[in-house]
Amino acid sequence: MSETILASIISAFSALIVCMINNAVQASAQRKQADKTTALITYRLEELEKKVGKHNEVIERTYKLEQHEAVMDEQIKVANHRIEDLEQAKK
Repeated sequence: MSETILASIISAFSALIVCMINNAVQASAQRKQADKTTALITYRLEELEKKVGKHNEVIERTYKLEQHEAVMDEQIKVANHRIEDLEQAKK
């Protein structure tokens, strides 16, 4: 074999090895970045779930307070009606 062909084969083989190493390193970096992205998304979803849970608790408490207020309003109306009846009976 001539020296030129041998040099070409060695150069091609070296370039191929460098490309394979480069691809492996880039694939590893992409996997790490994907893992970080997945972890960030998971964290943010968990935080959002916590906020939604707190919001739902506030809505439930507000609903209970509104029910209690309606009962209290009805009791006040009944008490006022009784007071009016007692005032009329006293006269």
